[in-house]
Amino acid sequence: EIAQSEGAHGKPMANVWLHNGFVRVDGEKMSKSLGNFFTIRDILKHIDAETVRLFIVRAHYRSPLNYSDDHLQDAHAALTRLYTALDPFAELPTSVDWSHPRAQAFAAAMNDDINTPEAMAVLFELATDINKTGDATLAALLKNLGGVLGLLQQNPREFLQSKAAAVDATWVEQQVQARVAAKQARNFAEADRIRAELAAQGIVLEDKPGGVTVWRAA
Repeated sequence: EIAQSEGAHGKPMANVWLHNGFVRVDGEKMSKSLGNFFTIRDILKHIDAETVRLFIVRAHYRSPLNYSDDHLQDAHAALTRLYTALDPFAELPTSVDWSHPRAQAFAAAMNDDINTPEAMAVLFELATDINKTGDATLAALLKNLGGVLGLLQQNPREFLQSKAAAVDATWVEQQVQARVAAKQARNFAEADRIRAELAAQGIVLEDKPGGVTVWRAA
């Protein structure tokens, strides 16, 4: 290949040569003869692009990529988890502190043959830490490392509420505040009733450090 290419074009061969894994559909090879062939444009008609991106980068580029609706739903749930961790933070710095151990682990993964599954694991570890501590520094790190992969650049609240467009957001906020008041009054039965009522409407509540409660569509 090198001899042919350099002889034909008179220019040096590429410095990096990559072979990607094949896309499979529900465990079978994608092909027109099997009737399971479609394009990325077809997928984007019913799944948002960021979910598809996360679905792709969770697998190594050299490994087969098994496409299924269940895997896309799992990717959307994973993306929701990351945005939920970022939701309490209105403004975050836009630079990465590459001296931070998590940032170094992320960089090491990307430098290891673009090991995006390991890099994604770092993001989920950060999300876990943020949910435990409410640390804005970790939230900034999560957002900016996600940006390296083209992820987590939307407004978290808008992303989380996008599936709840049919729900009256004002009513939901009123219910959330009523639940907060019930908890402060130690009326836990009423707080549980409100949570259950919202759950019946497809609304999930997330209690954050500092007494903050956020909501999203299930």
